[in-house]
Amino acid sequence: MSQNIQRRVMLGAGLASVAGLATAGSAAAADKAKPTPPLPDKKFEELLAGVPMDRVGAELAFEAVVDIAPAEDLGDGPLGGRRIVPITGGRFKGPRISGTVESGGADRQLIRGDGVRMLEATYELRTDDGAVLSVVNNVLIDQPTPEQRYARSFLTVTAPTGPHDWLNRRILIGTLNSLRPSRDAVLIRVFVLT
Repeated sequence: MSQNIQRRVMLGAGLASVAGLATAGSAAAADKAKPTPPLPDKKFEELLAGVPMDRVGAELAFEAVVDIAPAEDLGDGPLGGRRIVPITGGRFKGPRISGTVESGGADRQLIRGDGVRMLEATYELRTDDGAVLSVVNNVLIDQPTPEQRYARSFLTVTAPTGPHDWLNRRILIGTLNSLRPSRDAVLIRVFVLT
């Protein structure tokens, strides 16, 4: 048998093996995708009872008065009205940390068709010992009436290695309230989930 024919035979056998592996792999993936039967109530309750309840609490991390400039309307987009609110400074203080809010940040807002406001504020905090913390605060505000207001947030704080890096390893949540007419600012209270 010539070398060309031998190569073709070997190549054909190799391709057949690869095709067989691919088919076997697809069958294994299909087996894994089968839905798990629903848990009966009794088994569900047994599973819950077998693991002690891990209570979630919250401790104050800091409170911040964040000074803001007037909002600038950016026009409507496909998801709703858009605007930006410049952050011009401020101060923050908590049991383990304090300092100033740096100017130059901004709060980008989306006003959805249902009236809910989605905010993403990005800014820096400078601690009294000189560390700079980067903050991204994602807020949802739902206020269907003046008496009914829900404003809660999820924050990511990035701290440098050192005395404040505990903020990198915790879940932070917050509240947001306007300080107008007393001051062109908002009050942010930040809590660490325990």
